[in-house]
Amino acid sequence: MRSDAAKTGMQQAPHRSLFNALGITQEELDRPLVAVVSSYNEIVPGHMNLDKICDAVKTGISMAGGTPIMFPAIAVCDGIAMGHTGMKYSLVTRDLIADSTEAMVMAHQFDAMVCIPNCDKNVPGLLMAAARLNIPTVFVSGGPMLAGHVHGKKRSLSSMFEAVGSYSAGTMSEEEVRDFECNVCPTCGSCSGMYTANSMNCLTEAIGMGLQGNGTIPAVYSERIRLAKHAGMKVMELYEKNIRPRDIITEKSMMNALTIDMALGCSTNSMLHLPAIAHEIGMDLDLDLANEVSAKTPNLCHLAPAGPTYMEDLNEAGGVYAVMKELTKKGLLNTDCMTATGKTVGENIKDCVNRDPEVIRTIDNPYSQTGGLAILKGNIAPDGSVVKRSAVVPEMMVHEGPARVFECEDDAIEAIKSGKIVAGDVVVIRYEGPKGGPGMREMLNPTSAIAGMGLGSSVALITDGRFSGASRGASIGHVSPEAAVGGPIALIEEGDMIKVDIPNNTLNVAVSDEEMKARKEKWQPREPKITTGYLARYSAMVTSGSRGAVLEVPKN
Repeated sequence: MRSDAAKTGMQQAPHRSLFNALGITQEELDRPLVAVVSSYNEIVPGHMNLDKICDAVKTGISMAGGTPIMFPAIAVCDGIAMGHTGMKYSLVTRDLIADSTEAMVMAHQFDAMVCIPNCDKNVPGLLMAAARLNIPTVFVSGGPMLAGHVHGKKRSLSSMFEAVGSYSAGTMSEEEVRDFECNVCPTCGSCSGMYTANSMNCLTEAIGMGLQGNGTIPAVYSERIRLAKHAGMKVMELYEKNIRPRDIITEKSMMNALTIDMALGCSTNSMLHLPAIAHEIGMDLDLDLANEVSAKTPNLCHLAPAGPTYMEDLNEAGGVYAVMKELTKKGLLNTDCMTATGKTVGENIKDCVNRDPEVIRTIDNPYSQTGGLAILKGNIAPDGSVVKRSAVVPEMMVHEGPARVFECEDDAIEAIKSGKIVAGDVVVIRYEGPKGGPGMREMLNPTSAIAGMGLGSSVALITDGRFSGASRGASIGHVSPEAAVGGPIALIEEGDMIKVDIPNNTLNVAVSDEEMKARKEKWQPREPKITTGYLARYSAMVTSGSRGAVLEVPKN
């Protein structure tokens, strides 16, 4: 056992004395030591139930002959962090989580690991750590929130943000906003639409690191507790069979994840996280692959914010495995990939049934013949940008309008809410990228304000920052290179005509190459917004959004 380095032999007598101080018996030391990485905290609604998930996982490990030992991982609630300085600290936690988990596992020489994430950066951060550490690992998330109900209709957090925009437009009263406030988030769990947390928990299943139902069983269902116990038991099976994350997270399984991403219509943030996870196994998941996969992958689901269905509906329809089964009907998945079940993808899904073709469209009746995400390139974004195509109304798939340029998110929100943005405009928000932000803030506030003001079918928004999975409309993020490094988005001027062409995957400004070159010669880098602490270190090390905003040591 790997853990023998910390518990076996005379040289380890001092170590055993410290295990004794923990109340751990010799019988427990004789077993494999299994790290239980719990993201429980009391500030994230998606994590407030993880203490129960953790207890269930530990029970499963003990039942199967291991010794579970818990340590924590941090997590940020993106909803609570939204729209202020706190959002600068969201994406950056992904790497803190990966690094701190690596440190804890290596320092204490654990034999295996169960990761218990739920919200947003917590999931990819732990997947990155799993790939890096390569000890037998299973994931079990905390599960999605049930949808809320307002006026007899299912609602979610995106409805709440849009209600604030409607209030600003004078089309909703304060009392009506309060009704949304009290009813859109009715339970614990990750917010109920196909936002980033649920996207990544579903993609954990797709990659093969989570058991069936990991992404879709609601947080409040007792089935989630049973799943957690099975995850604890399963990790001991993987330990006995020596099945490790890099046997599961492979180039083939990452392509499966990208394919399922397109079929589900996942958050644009997946285009940051999948490349970062792939980076840990030495794979360069180039953004151009996304369009190649999208071109042959039909979009089968329109969950909120793209449509009226929610995670509980996807679960009842058969979940991620049912989507995978539909995709195999046209040979779109690698079915020989190993998974955390100890079986291949093909073995896992062979008996799965699509129980609701209204929630999961059949492969012959998709919402569209192409996937839910699109990568746009052009003279604004030579290295790429990303849009959730499945959440764009038809009339905005091609759009041309004058640039309304803002140097930060806050200024854009003020302009939108004060009525300064009109139909036809293209809102440009820059210096919000990984380096420039720093931290690449999510921008649910401006996209929701645009929707709430009734401009969702007539105004586009482009940024070197990123969007919440709850954003909808022609919201184009991750524009690379970013403004802070002199990318073309830094050179756009008020009134420049911008053309968005999603079907043709292009994003251009009607300015000549000569004029752009002249503007670039005049451009001056800005002083860093933050010069101390973790954000300053992050800004110095982070790469482009087109590369997943992974961290690299700067070259001298």
